[in-house]
Amino acid sequence: MGVAVSCPRCGGPVRPPDLMHTDWRCDEDGPVPPLHVAEHVGAEIVASVLASVEKAQEASGRPPVPVWCPWPLPLGWTMTGVAWAGDDRTGVRATAVACSGPSPLRGGPADLVFVAEEPGVGLGNRFGGLPGLDPGALIADALGDEGPPAGDHGGPHAKIKVGGHPTPLWSVKSPTDRSAYAGEARGMWLCAIAWPASAGYLLAEHVVLHDLSEWLPPELVYGAPSPYLHGRA
Repeated sequence: MGVAVSCPRCGGPVRPPDLMHTDWRCDEDGPVPPLHVAEHVGAEIVASVLASVEKAQEASGRPPVPVWCPWPLPLGWTMTGVAWAGDDRTGVRATAVACSGPSPLRGGPADLVFVAEEPGVGLGNRFGGLPGLDPGALIADALGDEGPPAGDHGGPHAKIKVGGHPTPLWSVKSPTDRSAYAGEARGMWLCAIAWPASAGYLLAEHVVLHDLSEWLPPELVYGAPSPYLHGRA
C-alpha cells in the first residue's frame, strides 16, 4: 500500500524523528503528528489503514479516534480516500475520509471530507481553509453572543446522525470555493468540508456517519482518489 506522508496543518513535507528529535517535524509548523494518506482506495487498502490505526492506538494507549464515513452512502456517491495523523509512539490524533458524488443542487461533481480529530491537530481547519488549529472559536462566532444564529428555524445549520446519535453541526466561515461545518462527536472535533460550497446542502439530508473502525461494510463502493486528500486543499 502506497502512503504519502505530510504535515496535517499545511500539507508540506515532514521529517521523521532522528537522534536529535523525537517528533516528526514540519519546517513551517514544527512538531506535528504526520498525516498518512493512502495513495489509492479500495477494500483491502481501507482494511490495511484501519489495522494501522488500531495498531498505533494500542501501542500508545490513547483513546480511539473514530473513522467517520457516510453509511449508507448517498445515492451515486463513492468513498474516495482515507487518511490518519499520528504514529506508533504518540498514537492516532486524527482521521479523515473523503467521498465523491453528484452535487445535491447543481448536479455536477462534488466532494466531501469528514475529519475526526483531537484538539490542536489542525487537519479539519486546513481542509476547511480556516485559521487556527481547531474550530472551537469559529463555532463560538457562529453561535454569537446571543445564542444560536437566527434562521428559518434557529439552532444548528445541519443535524446528522453520528454513531447512532443526533449531532448538530455549525457552518463556519470558509473560502468561497467550499463550505465547512464543525461540531463534536465522541469527545472529539468533527469537521465536514464540501466542494463546491453548494455541496454542503447534502448535510441537510439524512446523512448517517458510521465508524469504519467498528465495522467495514463489504458493500462500500470506491471511486477515484480524492484530490483534496492529496494536496489540493
